Amino acid sequence: MSLALICGQGRLPRLVAGAQDTRPLVCVLAGFEPDGLSADLTFHLETLGSLLADLTARGVTDVCLCGAIRRPPIDPARLDAATAPLVPRLQQALTSGDDGALRIVMTIFEEAGFRIAAAHQLLADLLPAAGVLTLKSYAPQTVLEARVGDRTVAAMGVRDTGQACVVRGDIVIAREDAAGTDAMLARLARDRNAGGGDLLSNPISTAGDMFGGLLGDASDWLSGGATPTEGGILFKAPKPGQDRRADLPVIGADTPDAVAAAGLAGIVIEANGVMVLDRARTVARCDDLGLFLWVRDKASP
Repeated sequence: MSLALICGQGRLPRLVAGAQDTRPLVCVLAGFEPDGLSADLTFHLETLGSLLADLTARGVTDVCLCGAIRRPPIDPARLDAATAPLVPRLQQALTSGDDGALRIVMTIFEEAGFRIAAAHQLLADLLPAAGVLTLKSYAPQTVLEARVGDRTVAAMGVRDTGQACVVRGDIVIAREDAAGTDAMLARLARDRNAGGGDLLSNPISTAGDMFGGLLGDASDWLSGGATPTEGGILFKAPKPGQDRRADLPVIGADTPDAVAAAGLAGIVIEANGVMVLDRARTVARCDDLGLFLWVRDKASP
C-alpha cells in the first residue's frame, strides 16, 4: 500500500501519519493546514483533478481523508483543465450536507482508482471500547440524557446537520451546527458566564433548538420543568447510515475544558463511532476537572 493523506486542520492527520511505518504523502487543502505536520503537496479544490493525476503518477493506491475543512467557494479563475469535468459534482458537494459532500468526494477518488482508508483503520486506538474511561462515573440520570442525545443526533443526522448535542435532564439545550462542537460549547459557556440562563440568554438559538426538538424529539419537552443551569452532558455519535470512512465525530484533549466551561458534568460518546484523540491526555484532563467520559454501547439501556 502506498498511502496519501488528504488533510484538513487539527491534530488527527499528524497522529495518523505518525502511526504508519512509512511516512504517507501529505496532501493539504490550501488554507486548512494540519497541526504539526508539513505538507508534501498543497492543492486547491479547483485543482483536484490535477491532484488525482499526480497521485496516480506517484504510485499512490490508498487515500485517507482526515482533518477538518470548511467549504471553500470555487474560483473559476483557478480552475484547471483536469478539474473542469468534476465541477458539477464539486458544486453539488458544496451544497450538500457533510456526509453527502464526503460521499461525492470519496466517489471521485474511487473512480480515479484509489481505495479509501479510514483514519480509525490506520490508527486503531482511536475508537475506545465501551465503558467508563474516567475515575468518575456517570449518575443514573445520565442514562436518560444519553437516550435523549441518541434520539436527537439521529434526528439531526437524517437532515445531515450535525453529530453532537447538549442535554440536561430530558431537555436538549443546544445542537451542533456548521460551526462545530467547540462553537456550540463556547456559546453555552458565554451564556453561563453572563448569568442569563441557558434557555433565555440566547433567544434566537434557543428558539431554533426548541423548533428542532418539536420536529424530531418532541418527547424531550414533555417535562415542562425549568432546565438546570449546571450538569448535563455533551453527547456525540455518528449520523445514521453515515459512511464511516471519513468524518467520524471526534473529541480530544481540549474537549474537557470546553465541557467544564459550559457547566456540564461529563461526556457521552457512542462506542465504535467517535474517535478520541490523545486518549491518555483527554482522560487525564477529564479526571482533573471531575468530569466523566462514558463510551456508551448503542445497545445500552
